[in-house]
Amino acid sequence: MQLRTNRSRLATAVTAVLAVTALGVGAPAAAPAAFAATSAPSGQADAALPVFPEGADLAGAGTSGFLSYSYDRAGTKTVLWTPFDGGMSTRLKVPENGGSTVAGSDVVVIGDADRTDEMSKLTLRNMADPSAPAVDIDLGALSGTYLAVVSPTSVLAQIRKDDGTSELHVVTKTGTTTTSREIAGLPEGATDFAGSTVHDGSVLVGYVTGPEDERTYGRALIDVAAGTVSATYSAVPSWYGSAGLVFSASHVAWPDQTDSTGLYISSVDRRTGEQRRTLLGDLYGEWSYVLVGDWLVYGEPWTPVRAVSLTSGETRDLGITASAWASSADNTALLQGNPVSDDGLFRVAAGQDGTPTVTKVAEPGKPVIPLEIDEVHVPGVANLDRSHGRVTLGWTLSRADAYVDVTLTHIATGKEFAKRLAAPTSGTEFSFDWEAVFEEATPDEISFVDAPNGTYAVEAAATLLDGTGEPVHQGWFMDITRTYNPHDFNDNGSTDVFARDSNGVLWRDDLQDRPYYGEIWTAKTTRLGSGWGVYKQIEAVGNAGGAAPGDLIAVDGSGVQWLYLGKGDGTFAPRVKVGTGWQIYNKIAAGSDLDGDGRPDLVATDASGVLWFYKGTGNYTKPYAPRVKVGGGWQIYNHITAVGSIAGTAAGDLVARDTSGVLWLYQGNGRGGFAPRVKVGGGWGAFSQLVGAGDLDNDGRPDLIAYGTSGEYGAYVYRSTGSVTAPFSRRTTSLYKYQGRSYNHVA
Repeated sequence: MQLRTNRSRLATAVTAVLAVTALGVGAPAAAPAAFAATSAPSGQADAALPVFPEGADLAGAGTSGFLSYSYDRAGTKTVLWTPFDGGMSTRLKVPENGGSTVAGSDVVVIGDADRTDEMSKLTLRNMADPSAPAVDIDLGALSGTYLAVVSPTSVLAQIRKDDGTSELHVVTKTGTTTTSREIAGLPEGATDFAGSTVHDGSVLVGYVTGPEDERTYGRALIDVAAGTVSATYSAVPSWYGSAGLVFSASHVAWPDQTDSTGLYISSVDRRTGEQRRTLLGDLYGEWSYVLVGDWLVYGEPWTPVRAVSLTSGETRDLGITASAWASSADNTALLQGNPVSDDGLFRVAAGQDGTPTVTKVAEPGKPVIPLEIDEVHVPGVANLDRSHGRVTLGWTLSRADAYVDVTLTHIATGKEFAKRLAAPTSGTEFSFDWEAVFEEATPDEISFVDAPNGTYAVEAAATLLDGTGEPVHQGWFMDITRTYNPHDFNDNGSTDVFARDSNGVLWRDDLQDRPYYGEIWTAKTTRLGSGWGVYKQIEAVGNAGGAAPGDLIAVDGSGVQWLYLGKGDGTFAPRVKVGTGWQIYNKIAAGSDLDGDGRPDLVATDASGVLWFYKGTGNYTKPYAPRVKVGGGWQIYNHITAVGSIAGTAAGDLVARDTSGVLWLYQGNGRGGFAPRVKVGGGWGAFSQLVGAGDLDNDGRPDLIAYGTSGEYGAYVYRSTGSVTAPFSRRTTSLYKYQGRSYNHVA
């Protein structure tokens, strides 16, 4: 037991390993040979000893193993349970800013605070059976904090009352039910409890009674099973309060300081009631101590461990120095040898004659930790518009000497992304930023296409670098979402553009979802099929059929209107006849919600220059309501395009180009009509096609593609600015590069 008592920290003295601070005493008596540290003959038992992790500190002792902790260079804390039988160590997960302790038994308590006496949310792991499910106990719901572990499902807790005093309870979790049982027999007004290790079915607690300025200190031995006090002891006030309690079958003891120089251990013989005060030394040393039977074992990190009989006063040298101490429920103690002189772990136990003996039980070395995936850092939902097209995925392993093979599978399509994480990014965490693209190879090229929205199976397989053992696996599901783009036909967030060549073949270019160095790039070009030369007009119309994917409308030479329902994978269902008489229109534009009802609408101009509004219905058999006249005079325009809301209004807008190449903006009024036109600028006659392309750069505003120029750039992207008077800003694109005269229709 260790109890640190620097004057500035007296009120917060108790830690998970209880340290005692005071200056040393004089030289001990000569140590008999029987007290020297012992181990098995060389080459025999040493090989069977468990490993105490190099660079670690002892954190607690159980009957079948011990707890240790260490920090790597990055500050990552590793907590290990190591069995005495030489089996693999178990790495325990401790929450950030949390702590862990094992107090005598094999039950490790993991809590939400670094100080054990501040823990309220607990996880109990029974390391005698590491495969057993953990038990979670929330003392916070009872206004309680942890004192001691009682069983694999129970703890002793201090329950605070509204008046500031406290009660002592045994809190038990059975299945999903938490019960609390108050300890009976404590003195009237007992409060401010501190506890010891539980062994032989009992626990020693300290408490105070009386008003604030007249505190009386006491100790109580509690029979946990009976839930009652079996004995009480008085104590004098000291700087240590109720900290540092120890007991054995024969004695109870605690630190005691009543003057400015000496640190004592006060002890009481449980059979005779005899009281004794044993001087450890000056007040500012660094002493540790335990009880082994009726012997007080104590020492400092740089002086030999000694034992003094609490009955005869005999003092003996145990032949080792120790830097950390822990008591066990089997009435023994574990001492971590000082690395300078006595490296390893030693057990102090009562011999056949009752005197303490020392046996080496662990050698320093590198522990064998089974490879496990301790934590999965995969979001349930990843909105790529909010995360700039990336999602961070990670796995925390129990070991760093491994690699992780990651596979992401899009459930709907079966598309896969695979990556090997060859080394941890920090500590034992393996992570990477997935840019949400799939590599698609053809005989001619390799394309990097944006991953579609939907549910993904995220699988990780971790394997040790040396190839030993079996890989460990972890599966997870993740949903990828993006803001709906009406010009997205394969549900990957990016705009798709259709182009028909002179042979009547229709092609789909899938653009990348975000600019690359400020330029919009084509990810992949796909041939959709031939026979599209029969249509005089082809228009991307958004989800006119009611389903989420975008659709196409095509009008043939006889004026029949056909609907191609998008399947969400870039292809279309067989065409459906949805109207006749459309030969009267020389221009159509669709895809914008012009009346604010959430469905895309369509406008068309006839030969006399009248603009007609067709309200979208969402019914694929009849996608548009009967037409409504908007107004005349539109014969002055040779091209109209629905572009969505580019100027900040609630409804969709139109742009119209006149015969002299001037482009005009018509802002939607939300009722299927438009505000007076605003001149955008001249020179637009250089283009054969203008396409309302949806949001190309993920800035929240729809953009425009202008096609049909000679030279290197066959098309340009016109980004929306949100300004009415200057609504566009031109950018280059790889779309249709050197193909400005290859297609006779673009949509």
